[in-house]
Amino acid sequence: MTSPADRPLPDSPTTAHPASLRARADELLGALAGPGARLREDQWTAIEALVADRRRALVVQRTGWGKSAVYFIAARLLRELGSGPTVIVSPLLALMRNQVEAAARAGVRAATINSANMTEWDEVRASVRAGEVDVLLVSPERLNNPDFRDTVLPALAADAGLVVVDEAHCVSDWGHDFRPDYRRIRTLLADLPEGVPVLATTATANDRVVRDVAQQLGVGVSGLARQAPAADDSGASDTIVLRGGLDRESLRLSVVEIDDSETRAAWLVENLDSLPGSGIVYCLTVAAAEDMAELLTSAGHRVSAYTGRTDSGEREELERALLDNEVKALVATSALGMGFDKPDLGFVVHLGAPPSPISYYQQIGRAGRAADRAEVVLLPGPEDRAIWNHFASLAFPPEDVVRRVLDALEPDRPQSTQALEPAVDLGRTRLEMVLKVLDVDGAVQRVRGGWVSTGRPWHYDAERYAGLAEARQAEQQAMIAYERTDSCRMEFLRAQLDDPTLDPASTGCGRCDNCTGERRTSDVDSGALTRAREALERPGVVLPPRRQWPTGLAKLDVPLKGKIADGPAEGRALARLTDLGLGQKLRALLAEPDQDAPEWLTRACVPVLREWGWSERPTGVVALVSGEQPQLVASLAGALARMGRMEPLGELTRDPALPPVTAQNSAYRVAQLWGTFSGPATAPDGPVLLVTDVLGTGWTVTEAARHLRESGASAVLPLAVAAAG
Repeated sequence: MTSPADRPLPDSPTTAHPASLRARADELLGALAGPGARLREDQWTAIEALVADRRRALVVQRTGWGKSAVYFIAARLLRELGSGPTVIVSPLLALMRNQVEAAARAGVRAATINSANMTEWDEVRASVRAGEVDVLLVSPERLNNPDFRDTVLPALAADAGLVVVDEAHCVSDWGHDFRPDYRRIRTLLADLPEGVPVLATTATANDRVVRDVAQQLGVGVSGLARQAPAADDSGASDTIVLRGGLDRESLRLSVVEIDDSETRAAWLVENLDSLPGSGIVYCLTVAAAEDMAELLTSAGHRVSAYTGRTDSGEREELERALLDNEVKALVATSALGMGFDKPDLGFVVHLGAPPSPISYYQQIGRAGRAADRAEVVLLPGPEDRAIWNHFASLAFPPEDVVRRVLDALEPDRPQSTQALEPAVDLGRTRLEMVLKVLDVDGAVQRVRGGWVSTGRPWHYDAERYAGLAEARQAEQQAMIAYERTDSCRMEFLRAQLDDPTLDPASTGCGRCDNCTGERRTSDVDSGALTRAREALERPGVVLPPRRQWPTGLAKLDVPLKGKIADGPAEGRALARLTDLGLGQKLRALLAEPDQDAPEWLTRACVPVLREWGWSERPTGVVALVSGEQPQLVASLAGALARMGRMEPLGELTRDPALPPVTAQNSAYRVAQLWGTFSGPATAPDGPVLLVTDVLGTGWTVTEAARHLRESGASAVLPLAVAAAG
């Protein structure tokens, strides 16, 4: 890769005449969007600022406005003027694939470096060095991969002609625990030579997010509406902010209120075919998406599930199937979100509400980009808040926990995330997030072999983290207000995103259900409801056993390591608490005061036991009563023993004088559980059915099984009322 001194100097703004630049830009747009296409004035303003004036720009415009056209055309123009390649930081593989295809239409040679094409990295790097790549797309995670950060990033920063931060709202603090790697972009920008333009783009940002993005990227903002060029407070950058209206004239917003999850599912079965074209059905959890896809398929609809569990190769196939209208819908989680580009997408349905109007607007923005009309339907449920609260509980942990992470690290001895787990009570995913945030803040660094301390002082910004929690709560309340409002729904969303073009005197969009008075019926055919219930209440979830003890247990004075030789066999749960049908019924039961197991719960266990397929039938039943529903578990165990003519062996309990098990981290949880069980009343002899209420991490039943195996059980088969995930 050439250095700035070796490459040809780009034309100055005086030699790159604006008129000729505009004509060439329109020509490139024609190649990108079709003959006759012409740039919007705001698009040209951004391109001119980047190419002719080499400035920084923040573009906040609705989905479908043409933000990608701005950076692809600017990238091509800068290359033609002698600048180096454009670096685009892009969040999702789906987005990268669409961007590469769009770039090719504009004659822009694009390549990617991401987790899905590791075998091509050397080839891509060679192409960049040879000047054969105009645009390099990288994921934010690549920016702190040690090899990439130390060997590739400095050369990119030195030679870049333009840096683009796409979906820049991910930089904002409201999403620090979603994509902390995005905040590393500050380092990339700090290393850029003077005069390298920077473009940040997003469609989903209110005033607070705009301010935070500007601060994180060093893009100064002196006002928040669409504005002329403005210097930031420090005078360090000359910035243009282009912020447009967020009205989407093609979208028809509506809400259908149905409290029962099975009735909502049946409503979708009945109404999916009436929705125009093909579209997306969003669900809040993986389990709900998979259940809904299975139900719709069984009813004859052409749908597929698309979730975080879908591998990258299958995701690409599913995206193509939707683009080519080979399916009526993808039933998806937020894994299908930013960047999926199907201009004629006919509808977006949400089975459960996202936790904020910002998230909701971003997801419904996939629809109707090149259509006169697209349907947007929200089917909220009472379980939505529990799901929101679960994700909110994964936010940044208290200071004393973070300090323990810092204390466990050394400057010269790298430690993996796995090796750090015994040092601090955090689950692996949350520990990884904390380490990334500390890395961004400069307190730790990721190197080959793991993480090290930098020795730099670090401040726990309690005020900021409390503000994030308050902002989340406010956004959740705003989403509930959206569901209940009787005013214009589109204007509600625009107000939540601080749309600078929203007219306070407006009487509404004239398109949503509240403006038109045209409301979708919530009625469902009884036959469809029965079929949905039968499908969704079909019990039985496989529970794979834990195979390995957590590493580092010796540090916690627990003499366990390696493979688990005396743990439980494969178990079963009636349903997941996040399942649409039986899961919601079990969630309601477990939320009630402890009670004897109702008859319907016992009956639901019968097909699960009948179809289990165990190699040796259990001869005894033990009630694991260490959870929050001891009476429920004990009575269910007794009923199953009588029904299956198995010996009731009694209860397995923890010492009531011990504190409850609260650890999140696997090693700490095992340490809290180890050696604390006593019972049952009768020593087991043969295989044992172990009945419990909710199975979460699996460590409680693992330690319980170890105790029962030591007491004489030849095998332990866990049966949970529900699985947490």
